[in-house]
Amino acid sequence: MSNETRDVVIGIDLGTTNSLAAIVGKDGPRVLTDSQGAALIPSVVSFLDGGEVIVGAEARALSISNPERTVHSVKRLMGRGMADLAGEVDRLPYTVVESDNSKLVRIAIGDKSITPQEISALILGRVREQAEAALGCTVEKAVITVPAYFDDAQRQATRDAAKIAGLTALRIVNEPTAAALAYGLDTSREGNVVVYDLGGGTFDVSVLKITQGVFKVVATAGDTHLGGDDFDRTIMEEIFALITGGDNRPGKVPAEALQQVRLSAEAMKKELSSAENAMLEIDVGGEQPLHYELDRARFEAMIAPSVELTLKCCRAALADAGLQAGDVDEVVLVGGSTRIPMVRRRCAELFDREPHTELDPDRVVALGAAIQADVLAGGNKDLLLLDVIPLALGIETVGGGFAKLVTRNSTVPCRATEMFSTSVDNQTGIDVNVFQGEREMVADCRHLGSFKLSGVPPMPAGLPRVEVTFLVDADGVLTVTAREQRSGQEASIDVVPSHGLTRDEVRSMVKESIVHAHEDFANRELVELRNKANNLVYGTTRVLDMPEMPFTDEQRTDLNADIQNLKKLVGGDDIEALKAACDAFGEKTQALADNVIGEAIKAELSKGMTQA
Repeated sequence: MSNETRDVVIGIDLGTTNSLAAIVGKDGPRVLTDSQGAALIPSVVSFLDGGEVIVGAEARALSISNPERTVHSVKRLMGRGMADLAGEVDRLPYTVVESDNSKLVRIAIGDKSITPQEISALILGRVREQAEAALGCTVEKAVITVPAYFDDAQRQATRDAAKIAGLTALRIVNEPTAAALAYGLDTSREGNVVVYDLGGGTFDVSVLKITQGVFKVVATAGDTHLGGDDFDRTIMEEIFALITGGDNRPGKVPAEALQQVRLSAEAMKKELSSAENAMLEIDVGGEQPLHYELDRARFEAMIAPSVELTLKCCRAALADAGLQAGDVDEVVLVGGSTRIPMVRRRCAELFDREPHTELDPDRVVALGAAIQADVLAGGNKDLLLLDVIPLALGIETVGGGFAKLVTRNSTVPCRATEMFSTSVDNQTGIDVNVFQGEREMVADCRHLGSFKLSGVPPMPAGLPRVEVTFLVDADGVLTVTAREQRSGQEASIDVVPSHGLTRDEVRSMVKESIVHAHEDFANRELVELRNKANNLVYGTTRVLDMPEMPFTDEQRTDLNADIQNLKKLVGGDDIEALKAACDAFGEKTQALADNVIGEAIKAELSKGMTQA
């Protein structure tokens, strides 16, 4: 099937730190870049006081000046309740609150509260815009990746975010599986592959078995609260101790300083991947800037416990797969944090082989997602992905027990059926409570949903025969059905996490995005024009301040008048006037620059001829 007759389906890596999209073209998978050639979109959203919303690199630049209204690392909040994030939110400069009507956390921005799904939808919307600009067509379908250890609530939250952004998530694919696809391991020798994925906010490891183009994930393990952000935090803790004299409680550090320290710690971490030492000076409001130095050896000692946790997960995944480290044929490293030399070294030691690092770890997942997107769009038909259930699925039994119907690491799609009965005489209704987890009691597992089987004929306890069926489709969507065999009464549910967004909430958000589409586009255009105008003003003012530049007094007066006009328009809301002024000013300064450079060259040539 040719590209012209296939749907446009892109692959999206919705990351903790950065997000990006990719597609399969005639020359294979490629990332989709903006007009400047940049592929990565920082997963950061900033809300300005006037109601404007900034996404991406511009939002990240506002982290210090607008810390309490700039949201980063939202992926770590997806599908989570406040209890899941104990100790996690203390170091965030923005405020995380619990929802009034569900267990799902929200982010407080001014007098409003916003769900992580809505924040992620804004990021996905920006990724979609970049993809559409690169492809020159509308994009409505995507394959989106998630950490392998994301549970049903987190996967559902990802689907909700896509829907709010106007995207149909055709498939949710595990990030490690996507990475293996990107390396083309399906076309190489068959065998066992370990994908070690250490990103900004999450870690997971997957063991895959590849046989004749069929990818089967046989085991996964990981931690959705472990990643590069935690390495940054180890550095931040030391800096906070210096700032506060050891009392580094969250309330003791202003939000502005918190963001500045976070960004500085991240920069130091990155520098130590290529240098033995790093140092910084931060203005935190004291009489003197704060001076802080860190060498690679001490940094490695600081993060060693976290790295060891990742290796413990690797051993657990190997044990679940029934393999030894020596049985592994290929090891693939994914995620920006795998650039850290210690991480690469420890992985090589554990598996006794050099891991694959040829592809950019920030892009490899998106490239793999594009390959799966190509399959769903009608491209490569020789490829089959078989993912697994990360945690067991089952129902509550009498006394709060957890009866597991679908065990952990079961390949999807899958189906499981078991028989149950009643515990009370003449019971005519049965409540079916669905949970996910690995513990034996439902109190220690996550509640996914509930439904009631009614109309059961009154019978003595133990006599009704209730057949409960769990069906998980290729997207990981769970349908639970209960049928009383003697009467034929049946009830079922498509499980949506009780602490996620309801279908009505998602529909409402999608409707709002359509109703306000024109307004949102206008606001975005105005923000971009304001940024362009400010850059023109800044650059021209700097040049005018250079005494050696041969501007005439008339040219300087004319340019200063234009600068004042631009400043005035930047403060207003007239998009057309600001656009016209930016275009005219850009043309004028370009012409002046050409003339000034020409005059300077003439002067230099004349000087050279005189000396000769």
